[in-house]
Amino acid sequence: MTGDELTWLDATAQAELVRTRQVSPLELLDAAIARIEKLDVELNAVVSTRFDQARREAVTSRGDGPFRGVPMLLKDFLCHTAGDPVHGGMRVLRDRDWRAPADSYLAARLRAAGFLFCGRTNTPELATSITTEPLLHGATRNPWNPARSPGGSSGGSAAAVASRMVPVAHGNDMAGSIRIPAAACGLVGLKPSRARTSLGPEFGEYWGQVTHEHVLTRSVRDTAAILDVTAGAAPGDPYSAAPPDRPYRTEVGADPGSLRIGFRITSPGTCETAHADSVAAVERTARLLESLGHHVTPTAAAALDAPGMFDTMPALLAAVVTWELDAWSERLGERLPSSVLEPMNAMLAEAGRSVTAAQWVAGSLSSQRWARGVAALWEDELDVLLTPTSPAPPAELGYLAPDAKSPEELAAGIAVGAAFTAPFNITGQPAISLPLHWNAQGLPIGVQFVAAQDREDVLIRLAAQLEEAAPWSERRPMPLS
Repeated sequence: MTGDELTWLDATAQAELVRTRQVSPLELLDAAIARIEKLDVELNAVVSTRFDQARREAVTSRGDGPFRGVPMLLKDFLCHTAGDPVHGGMRVLRDRDWRAPADSYLAARLRAAGFLFCGRTNTPELATSITTEPLLHGATRNPWNPARSPGGSSGGSAAAVASRMVPVAHGNDMAGSIRIPAAACGLVGLKPSRARTSLGPEFGEYWGQVTHEHVLTRSVRDTAAILDVTAGAAPGDPYSAAPPDRPYRTEVGADPGSLRIGFRITSPGTCETAHADSVAAVERTARLLESLGHHVTPTAAAALDAPGMFDTMPALLAAVVTWELDAWSERLGERLPSSVLEPMNAMLAEAGRSVTAAQWVAGSLSSQRWARGVAALWEDELDVLLTPTSPAPPAELGYLAPDAKSPEELAAGIAVGAAFTAPFNITGQPAISLPLHWNAQGLPIGVQFVAAQDREDVLIRLAAQLEEAAPWSERRPMPLS
């Protein structure tokens, strides 16, 4: 099997080749490195590499982790690794050559599973955008159409997996940052339940309760099996998700039963109908679900339109950007002005200084009340909610670039683009984007499924059923095949 052929296998298949000694970890790694070097000149998905360290680890690793020898990339935001650079799209951190002092718990669990870290992927500054075009590194290009965005903020990771540089890449999701890039790049993107994976040891929660970490993959079985090796609370975590009844990988192929599935095509908070391509993706998926024996009906899901989240999120986001700037000032030992940030983030950092502690508490409580109303839909009406992942196809590069519009216009555009995904960062429910539709221009159009809190098992069973009924693994970005 040639190196290029190896890179088209998912992580589970690559790990099996290592386990059965058909290939070595170094052979897998070298195939990934060759593809990164071949494609990244155009795609600009990888912003730092650790090829030499990974090669040493490939040779010396003797563990028995389920993904021993499989190469992966980490998003350049959180999931830090000891001694390696992490810049989060910030020019000031690049200029100071900031390096992480230790592994995060998530990175340590991925290492223990046998993954070989090749490097870090591009992300918008502070992960605050739904496109990946930071001034620091420039734009990452979508493998399906290099004139289009791969989404954000895990856009570098999505482009890397879609182009088969690696079979899996880390991402995190504060308002859709795993799901939106997955939709834009034709991938599987699961945002697990809140606290399913640990943010420690540095953080108990991040940006309040909205941050979730996992991976972008090409197969449901990879998504499930990797969750098995990363899930679970760590010492000091402030809260934890209820453990599953059995390993997530055993849900792949399990009968999901006949589910009550409601679908909605209007954006929460605005009730504007999504783009025709996104509507077509949902309607096509609804017909497929009906053919599989599920009860599928349109739903208003009116609780999503209640004002509690939409009225409070602007101030809360501004406050967390202010905190980010102050936290980095403390780490670097110098007072950083807001001018070190891109214009939109600088605006948010300044605005956040006027948010009082009382306003933060009030806003948090308001969004939690809103979340309870939304979550109640799964108590009485639904097993799963189906929506577009994004309200429109992948945008042209430059449309939401940091210097394309005024800061206020950029913030508004980002909010529109995350309208279907952000609500479930507030509720903490698991949500997954699946690549079940391509438009007439050959662009992937993802659809989102949302389950009740802690019910990743439901999503994995359903996703696996859909993957079998409408397989996507043979679809490839043609210029890169």
